[in-house]
Amino acid sequence: MTSVSSAMTPYILVLYYSNYGTTKEMAYAIAQGIEEAGMTARIRTVPTVAPETTVVKPAIPEEGDLYCTMDDLKDCSGLALGSPTHFGNMAAPMKYFWDNTVTIWLAGNLQNKPASVFTATGSMHGGQETTLLTMMMPLLHHGMMIVGIPYAEAALNRTNRGGTPYGASHVSGSAHDQPVTADERSLAIAQGRRLAITAKALSNAAW
Repeated sequence: MTSVSSAMTPYILVLYYSNYGTTKEMAYAIAQGIEEAGMTARIRTVPTVAPETTVVKPAIPEEGDLYCTMDDLKDCSGLALGSPTHFGNMAAPMKYFWDNTVTIWLAGNLQNKPASVFTATGSMHGGQETTLLTMMMPLLHHGMMIVGIPYAEAALNRTNRGGTPYGASHVSGSAHDQPVTADERSLAIAQGRRLAITAKALSNAAW
């Protein structure tokens, strides 16, 4: 898969924030599904939110995925949005990013594009589903179409850790040392594949 793609090539933006690497791992599984369905996955992250007393970090990270720009968001054909669960909600860096998308909202750049959400949390009942639902809110305000995971996916009926119809998820354990299970990975890949198929269908629709 590619983390950078040509501006002329339609792509699905996989936008995530990750504290311990588990949300990032889910993002790459979703990207795998996107590319299996024949679309390009553009993987991006967001910088941490720092207090005023903290030295400003460079616009390009020293390692890891590039930070998302407004052009990355504006020009995407679809979006997979991921964040760890922080008290039942998306992490502050991701919320801060969306709080600064008013120009894109005013222009309607994301209207009628498909979107999906995914998350990871340390505990089994630590707010995964509320995080997924609250991540949908800004996407709905932008006029995006939410794509979930249907129960036709066998792993959704079988999983005993992460995985919801609202979006892929992972339970990493309190020490964040639990690996992504086969079912969690399978659902993330399936979500990416469904998102890409939906994006291709919508791109051919006449509005």
